[in-house]
Amino acid sequence: MGIVSPVGSRLDDAWRNVCEGVSGIRLIDDFDTSELPTRIGGIVTDFDIDDYLSRKEARKTDRFIHYGIAASVKAIEHSGLEITEENGDSIGIAMGAGIGGIKMIEDNHHKMLAGGPRRVSPFFIPGSIINMTSGNVSILQHIKGPNVSIVSACATSTHCIGFAGRCIEYGDADVMLAGGSEYATTQLAMAGFCSARAMSTRNDDPTAASRPFDIDRDGFVLSNGAGCVILEELEYAKSRGAHIYAELIGFGMSGDAHHITLPPADGDGARRAMSAAIKDASIDPGDIDYINAHGTSTPAGDIGESVGIRRAFGDAADKLLVSSTKSTTGHLLGAAGVVEGIFCVQAINHHVVPPTINLDNQDPACDLDYVPNEARDAKVRIAISNSFGFGGTNGSLIFRAFD
Repeated sequence: MGIVSPVGSRLDDAWRNVCEGVSGIRLIDDFDTSELPTRIGGIVTDFDIDDYLSRKEARKTDRFIHYGIAASVKAIEHSGLEITEENGDSIGIAMGAGIGGIKMIEDNHHKMLAGGPRRVSPFFIPGSIINMTSGNVSILQHIKGPNVSIVSACATSTHCIGFAGRCIEYGDADVMLAGGSEYATTQLAMAGFCSARAMSTRNDDPTAASRPFDIDRDGFVLSNGAGCVILEELEYAKSRGAHIYAELIGFGMSGDAHHITLPPADGDGARRAMSAAIKDASIDPGDIDYINAHGTSTPAGDIGESVGIRRAFGDAADKLLVSSTKSTTGHLLGAAGVVEGIFCVQAINHHVVPPTINLDNQDPACDLDYVPNEARDAKVRIAISNSFGFGGTNGSLIFRAFD
């Protein structure tokens, strides 16, 4: 596992901070936000691209690619995987983004307006398109198996992980790097989300702005970062003596067929994604101990997911522990699913469920156990991670402790 996030870019740091309720939300200070209703975001503060690329190479690519490369390198190092000429064909990568290189798009548009078309960088296109995280990592690490990028808004990296698992099941690869990255706290992206009235405007108290399931929530907080997990076919992992942190046992998808940004009030798309993952895993709803919720802190989204969980789990919903780590990280869009999947795996390994912070006055319409404000010791054997995106695209992953 590898992570770059507002709560830390080392795996242990990020896990400790989400469990301790340390928020990564702060005022944005790298451009003038004075005319925006929202001036806060989840900002990565402990990252240096010099650790991964030369300055010359870094200038050719957007920051979301920088984060994705770093998360991939961290994951490879964490796994002990050695990529060689002999096994490169059997190793693949599936990493995407929800928005991609919007910072590079903005910068080159400004250059063109100021100085004409000749000022546009020759690296503008390959430096900003979404599949170039997978592309660059493949080149840098000599990965010669499947090389793909799924783009499905906030469900992107969840879908990438699910797809990667199926690549292994179908025999297309023995090993897959999977995840996503995002750098979207830019002037244009912030303005767009503000115009949609989707984000929190709690600028005077940034660390309290992301408050899933709280009755005073007023929108999500946009964040930057990346995550990567390394999936391996079981016998391959055993043969090289890999430390196995968990099994990916279920993957489910669905479409709301409802609205471009709003989920249905009855949570039906969320329900069907979770139920499909449970069916894929060949388990019962009551076998699941913990849900890392999509939980974005939007008025409609949190209710829709809560209703969907109740419908998918029935009576078993009352024993579930549910939390949203977006309360600490904010919403990493295309990187959210993988970061939250990593936290599910950490919960399984550490027997701790991270809290939903800022949950001071629970919305009566959200009636589950959201682990408010303090982490909880719990034996988590099976966990599910939910991701739902604009366009009504949904994905759920199920992880199980490895015996």
